[in-house]
Amino acid sequence: MSEHRRKPPQQQGGGRAAARRAAQQRPVRGSAPGREAPTAPPGGPYTAQSAHDSRAGARRGSRGAGANRGDGKVPGRKDKRLINYPRSDREGWKRFLPSWKLVGGTALGFFAIITAGSGIGIAMVGTPDANKAAEAQNNVFYWADGTQMVATGGSTNRQIVPIDKIPRSMQNAVISAENESFDTDSGVDPMGIARAVVNMAKGGSTQGGSTITQQYVKNTFLDSDQTLKRKVTELFISIKLGVTAEKDTILAGYLNTAYYGRDAYGIQAASRAYFNKDCDKLTPSEGAFLASVLKGPNLYNPDGGIGAAATPEANTKRAKSRWAWVLDREVAVHRMDQAERDKYREFPQLVDSAQARSLGGQTGYLVETAKQYVMKAKGITAEQMALGGYQITTTFQKPKVDALVKAVEDTRNGFLDEKARPDYDTFVQFGAASVDVKTGAVVALYGGPGWDKKHFTNNANTIGVPVGSTWKPFVLAAALEYGTQNSHGQGISVNSKYNGNDLTVINNRDGKPLRSADGKPFKQKNESPTQYGYVTLNEAMEKSINTPFAQLVFDVGHDKVRGVAEASGILKESMDPTDNASFALGTSTPSAIRMADAYGTFADSGTHHEPFSVTKVLKDGKELSGFEAPKAQRAMDNSIADTITKVLRNVVENGTGTKAKKLGRPAAGKTGTTDQNKSAWFVGYTPQLSTAVTLFRNDPNSADKKLMSMNRVGGVDSIHGGDIPAVIWTEYMKEALKGSPEKEFPEADDIGVTADAAGAPTPTPTPVVSPSPTVSPSPEISPSPTVSPSPSPGGKPSCNPWKLYCDPDPSGTPTGKPSPTKSRPGRPGNTVWGPSGAADTG
Repeated sequence: MSEHRRKPPQQQGGGRAAARRAAQQRPVRGSAPGREAPTAPPGGPYTAQSAHDSRAGARRGSRGAGANRGDGKVPGRKDKRLINYPRSDREGWKRFLPSWKLVGGTALGFFAIITAGSGIGIAMVGTPDANKAAEAQNNVFYWADGTQMVATGGSTNRQIVPIDKIPRSMQNAVISAENESFDTDSGVDPMGIARAVVNMAKGGSTQGGSTITQQYVKNTFLDSDQTLKRKVTELFISIKLGVTAEKDTILAGYLNTAYYGRDAYGIQAASRAYFNKDCDKLTPSEGAFLASVLKGPNLYNPDGGIGAAATPEANTKRAKSRWAWVLDREVAVHRMDQAERDKYREFPQLVDSAQARSLGGQTGYLVETAKQYVMKAKGITAEQMALGGYQITTTFQKPKVDALVKAVEDTRNGFLDEKARPDYDTFVQFGAASVDVKTGAVVALYGGPGWDKKHFTNNANTIGVPVGSTWKPFVLAAALEYGTQNSHGQGISVNSKYNGNDLTVINNRDGKPLRSADGKPFKQKNESPTQYGYVTLNEAMEKSINTPFAQLVFDVGHDKVRGVAEASGILKESMDPTDNASFALGTSTPSAIRMADAYGTFADSGTHHEPFSVTKVLKDGKELSGFEAPKAQRAMDNSIADTITKVLRNVVENGTGTKAKKLGRPAAGKTGTTDQNKSAWFVGYTPQLSTAVTLFRNDPNSADKKLMSMNRVGGVDSIHGGDIPAVIWTEYMKEALKGSPEKEFPEADDIGVTADAAGAPTPTPTPVVSPSPTVSPSPEISPSPTVSPSPSPGGKPSCNPWKLYCDPDPSGTPTGKPSPTKSRPGRPGNTVWGPSGAADTG
């Protein structure tokens, strides 16, 4: 039979059987994986389907299926990756949506890692050892020549006692104040740790609120690191300690390693230091005090601490308040009943500091000055310093210190008689400091009668005593640098004339009189009622006449005076912030150290050296960096500084400081006396040494330390800087400079233009301005539009080790400060400006 006559194949059984047979057919060669081979349609001849039609159909089918499901799944797509992310079985944004398996597995894995890591960390760390933390070390201080001055601290201040020797009342006080949940907590404070981590991430301290357990662990770290690693290590140790040690062991360890002030580590040492008794004899009131000191000995030790906020008065006030709070807190947390609390209303009596007794004379002031310098330079806390191990070489020269002490005490003994004149000669205070002109090294100081005499305030480094007329050289230096409104922006000459009469009306920069509180024109008073008339600024300095400088500070500008003073070495925070006439006359309160250092800038022709008291520090035998002498900075033109020296030499030779002539070598200086003789100063220098001496009267143990008048002290009506202070200065400088060659000061250039004050007689001959017979300002006078020279940025560092609490100024040199980077030649001095602003020659 021919092919054309062949019958078409009969349709085989339909239904499920047909479907099975179709599925068993072999795929057509070349078809894509996962695609079935096409079959002939039922009832018709076999015809091959094109590849194009096959793929298009697959796509259509896939889209149809997906559309039907609506879940974004890709059928048949498998992924062999360990973690299916982004997800291969999803399309679009759903590929990045993690599955619950991935989320759960990640969380479980992270938890497992943290748990395993914590377990390993806890297993690897040790536990604190109070005995090791109490190993004794001294701090040793040396004179400038390397010989030992004193060793402080030691084994007598470190003794471990068991918990049964610590009264229950002491334990209750500490738990109530520091960690009331101590008996039941796990030993860690998660919130405190979180705060520490956040602070560390922000670049701040890792310190945070801690449990007693954590504080005990922290006390065993003898280094000063404040890092996240240390905090984590402390956490692991605290957790381990919390589950392995008894609470009594932890509490005893904390009390035996804590710092209480007075160089006392541990409860036994603290009990001896403050109450001179063993700790098992402490009363509940005394225990509450020691618990109060744990808040921070620097601020709660009634002896005082480091910094302006840590005065004995402020610390005592804080300690009493905290002591009362601790007792009340014990009642609140049910560790003391109210009846017991009511027994303790008087603050406990403290014994004198044994540390103070061992650092008598000037030693206590010298050691504290050096300690402050080291702590500031390296960021060391008082607690870390008290741990010991430091060997500190100071700048103090024993022969000069002894000479200064002798000069003060000889003068005191010959001047004061407290028995004969108890109403006047008591509470008279002396302070002095001496600085090397060429380096800024503090070679000697006199801080007071001594810590052993219960005088803890260092009079050489105290801020609070007005300097009087010793401030006037800074006003004059600013005038030489910047000029006045009458000099057209040029520095003025010391031959410029100002009204020296008593009760002269002072004008502001607009030429209008200042007003007193009653609304009347303000009249400046002089020490003497003498009517001097118009005098040169040189003569005004020589005779210490007030009125010329009270007017000059307005003509120059208060800020410019502050800038010159700061460039010379005066701390900004010690300056009077008010812009009044008294500012020029010494209402600012720098320390004797700073005054000696600032006058040293004049002595060294305008070069400033920051004062320093330490040259070398070893910690556990290793030398620490950062104790080189501070770099010198240019504070003002050499011609200006040398002119100030020339003027101050005239004060010694012919003026109020003539007692200093007995030195017998070239010297310059200035006297200073304040209203009601509440303070008297003499600050002077030679080319080698600058020294400041201050005399004032107050009760060092009073609450406010208010200055008292020195009228009739020593049996005289009034005290002046040219008297007792100048005598002490001279006697000291004679001995301190013995054997040193006599040196001359640099010759001063003739600088500045003569710019007289308003109302001054016009110099003759005068082709421009007629003499004015009146003292009142001329209506033609107006401030010069010329801008004063602007300083360049830079200068000395904005924050120095000597400055303990400082907020560094990132801009460097304060506004109005002379350029510290160059020394300009002296200005010509052949021009005279009359009161109207016109130039005269002559």
